[in-house]
Order: sequence, then C-alpha cells, then structure tokens
Amino acid sequence: MHIKSPSPSNGSLLKIAVEELTKQGCSVTVSDLYAMQFEPRATRNDIVGHLHNSEAFNYGVETWEAYKRGCLSEDLVEEQKKVREADLLIFQFPLFWFNMPAILKGWMDRVLVQGFAYDFSKIYDGGLLQDKLSLFSFTTGVSQEIYSKEGIGGDIRYVLWPMQHGIMHFCGVKVLEPHICYAPENVSEEKRKEMLAAWTQRLKTLWKEEPINCSPEWYFK
Repeated sequence: MHIKSPSPSNGSLLKIAVEELTKQGCSVTVSDLYAMQFEPRATRNDIVGHLHNSEAFNYGVETWEAYKRGCLSEDLVEEQKKVREADLLIFQFPLFWFNMPAILKGWMDRVLVQGFAYDFSKIYDGGLLQDKLSLFSFTTGVSQEIYSKEGIGGDIRYVLWPMQHGIMHFCGVKVLEPHICYAPENVSEEKRKEMLAAWTQRLKTLWKEEPINCSPEWYFK
C-alpha cells in the first residue's frame, strides 16, 4: 500500500488507514512526500549517467531509456519498488484547485515512467500495472453541494477523471470508488468524527469491493 499525506485531517485519515490495514495483516508502506521532501520537478537529474540524446533532451524518452538501463535516480527506483510490491495504492491528499497537490502530481510524473508503468502498446486495460488496485482518498475545502451536478463547482467525478482514468487506468491500475471527506475543517467535531468512523468502516471491507468503471458513458454526454 502506498499513501501520500499532508494536512491535519489527511493525517488522521492516514493514521486510520495504517492502523486498520495493519490489523488486517497487511504490510503497509507509507511515502509521506512532504516529510521526505520529495522532488516534484521532472528534470535531467532523474537520469544517472549519460543521456540517450544529449543534443535534444526529451524527458519521456530519456527516462524510458534510463529505466531500461537501470539508470534512474535513487529516489525513483525506491518509489517504483514500493509500487511494484504493492497490491493497493492509496493516495491521501487535500484537493487543491480541483487537483492533487503539486508534490503528488510530481510523484506521478516522475515515478510512473514509460517502461515501468506503461508502454504505448500496453496502456489502459493492458497497462503494465494491471495487477494493482488504487484508491483516491481526499478532503475538499468546500461542501458536497458545491461539487454536485447542480453546484457551482460541478460534479466531483469530472475532477477525478484525469486522476482515475488519465493516470491510474492508463497504467492498467484498477480503481476503487474514491473516498471523499467534504470540508472537514468547516464542520463540527462530531461530524469530523463521523467522517473518520466512516473511513475506518470502509477499510474493514475494502478488499471485497469491485473496481469502478473508469470510462462510463456519462463522462461523454
């Protein structure tokens, strides 16, 4: 299992996930990107040694070639090892501007390179990580009503499309229903406790869940 976490509410959700899944006998690995000071920028430093084409640097090509040679930077090799060993990837984060935080997007950009997570002949249901499950667990700054079809923010499922379909499904990863805590910092203490209890309860039966359809018809209407 692989978790990213910042912020108080997300920290509580992370703690619950680690404790509950450990109780179930799972081996839990946490990557706290902020604590690790993870580098989110995709740069030349991600390739150790010579470049495939030093005259025209292309990050996608260079990381693909470096992966094949075993010449990616140490931090990427370590994160890829965690992914390789995982059955379930849980991404825990606060929603920033309709998206994941930049540090987590940087993790996606740098870790899920061609050759490791996908190849252009092996994408979506044929992706290289098709033996994995994933779950996006996140908090928002506004209410559920705002992220509804009638709300000013629109249906939250459209926000999830690039993450669930564009990244996870692209790499072959099966996606579980997201877990969303709406505006936990703006509700009562009792309501926050209910949110945490709901997460605990869901984790108890998580392994019985079926993946969702990442390409439902309503996306295209």
